[in-house]
Amino acid sequence: MANQQAAGQESLGQAMNKTELFLERNGRTMSYVILALFLLAALIYGYRAMIVAPRAEKAAAMIAQAQSRFESETPDYELSLLGDANGAGFLEVIEQFGGTPSGNLAKHYAGICYLRTGDLENAAAYLAKFSPVSGIPGAIINAQNFGLQGDVAVEQQDYAKAVKFYNKAVKASDNNLTAPMYLRKAALAEQALGHAAQAAALLEQLLASYPMSMEAREAEKLLGGVN
Repeated sequence: MANQQAAGQESLGQAMNKTELFLERNGRTMSYVILALFLLAALIYGYRAMIVAPRAEKAAAMIAQAQSRFESETPDYELSLLGDANGAGFLEVIEQFGGTPSGNLAKHYAGICYLRTGDLENAAAYLAKFSPVSGIPGAIINAQNFGLQGDVAVEQQDYAKAVKFYNKAVKASDNNLTAPMYLRKAALAEQALGHAAQAAALLEQLLASYPMSMEAREAEKLLGGVN
């Protein structure tokens, strides 16, 4: 069992590296309701136009600076987090505009930065603060977020927790790019737990659902090791 768990941990490490009414009555009451709704709509429009939109624009401009550092050929994760006199970091975006779409995305990025710098506690905390977003591009980010939380759990050797996050990642974005990767990671985490049957089931699911994926090429080899 110990050798099996050690092999599972090593494989997981390799895998990690490859790696969002109202009811009215009638008469005079109806008129009051319509007037109230009109005023409310005007207030909402004014709030969005004068406060929400400008804040979102400022947040988008601010996060672009941190993203540029994060995505450079030689990324500086600490600088991306903290920023400097030349540009804001993800933490400043979160502090000032945490309720905007860019502020939400900054929480995801901050979690990645903490993971890359080895601060697992903050990595888990900030990744968990991210709220899933809608749309196809959003689904990819949602899957990555769950997958990264699984990676943190692996680093903490909490393989049961990792399996849960990897399975969430698969469900968040059922596609040939990310789903096979997270199925494979889930299988390796199950293997690290000594759950041969569960690991095999996940690998068989990978082969059946994503036969053309890169991970499918390795699934058969892994199946031989867990059967």
